[in-house]
Amino acid sequence: MPVPAGDLHTPISPQGQALHDLLTEQLPAIEAGAAGHDRDQSFPADVFARFAESGVLGATVPAELGGLGVERLHDVALALLRIGAADASTALALHVQYSRGLTLTYEWRHGTPAAKALAERVLRGMGSGAIAVCGAVKDHHTTVTRMTPGEDGGWHLTGRKTLVSMAPVATHFFVYAQYEQDGRPMLAAPLVSRDAPGLTVLDTWEGMGMRASGTSDIVLDDCPVAADDILLRNPAGTAGDAALAGQTVSSITLLGLYVGLAQAARDLAVATFTRRRGTPSAATRTMLAEIDARLYAARSCAVAALANTEQVASEIVDDPAERGRRMMTPFQSAKLMINRLTLELVNDCVTAVGGAAYSDSHPLARIYRDVRAGWFMQPYTYSDGVDYLSGQALRLPQDNDYMTIRAARPSAA
Repeated sequence: MPVPAGDLHTPISPQGQALHDLLTEQLPAIEAGAAGHDRDQSFPADVFARFAESGVLGATVPAELGGLGVERLHDVALALLRIGAADASTALALHVQYSRGLTLTYEWRHGTPAAKALAERVLRGMGSGAIAVCGAVKDHHTTVTRMTPGEDGGWHLTGRKTLVSMAPVATHFFVYAQYEQDGRPMLAAPLVSRDAPGLTVLDTWEGMGMRASGTSDIVLDDCPVAADDILLRNPAGTAGDAALAGQTVSSITLLGLYVGLAQAARDLAVATFTRRRGTPSAATRTMLAEIDARLYAARSCAVAALANTEQVASEIVDDPAERGRRMMTPFQSAKLMINRLTLELVNDCVTAVGGAAYSDSHPLARIYRDVRAGWFMQPYTYSDGVDYLSGQALRLPQDNDYMTIRAARPSAA
């Protein structure tokens, strides 16, 4: 059944409903601890322990491998919306796990035999709650993370990654790295255990927002990696828009988090004026009307983009690159609008509530800081998203895979 426009309120699959019910039990504790974790910049490890015990952590793992089997992107986005309304940092960290579940499920079903075996091994651990796996994508500005051949067909990994969310409780990291093949830079995603020799998790996060997301750097100093613990990716610098499909599935559900932040801000603003005596001023009522209109527009953008992605993902196409663009383009249009709408909405909520909301202890202050993070999330950051969407409008020949673009730049230096 099609999802009504703007309806990001209820699950659309039995698996999504099961996750919805589990979260209902846990949301009060998440919300109660949010302010303290934000103030102390401490990761909510107790929340993630409960996620592991209850099955929430393995929600996007197929049921055959021990998870809840939540596959509908709508339901994953709704889960992040609900958690994001309680604590955006927790939702961002959980998104890291859910993203890996979705993409590894694809590898398990459609990858090479080696990729299937690795994906199944990791997914089974995620389904049991024993594995929490991060994607360590972005290189620290001081280095390029590289793999070099080791003994017995294995490899050694050296470099530094930054902005790795959920790092405090991660048991494993998929580390995006480069290696040389016939003089050409290639990309791979080796899986590295937290207790691997040479791996260090640093406590480096000093973000303006998402303070409790456990977003840290990891250092890799000649870490050994077995040959069967590597997912091979595209050569660096190749224009491969087929990769956009996986990047869309991996990231589009995060739209739910920012809609959840907007919903929480709206509810706080409305509750403030409900408690006050008398009818609010005309200016305040105008802002409240526009707040609700923006929230509806943001929800509608998210629902439309999620539905588009699921429809295109299910189609059999002759051109994988075209499929990738058909998934990424609506996602980027929705992301650009949701980033703008939610920031404007939260700003109006702060203005309407008044000076009290400007206090660091007020929940709207935390939301104001957290909602800004959406503009920096790949794919794409605001400037990269503008380049992508304008390139599609003008039919410019360009490499749209932000992973290979960034890998090619230092290799050419």
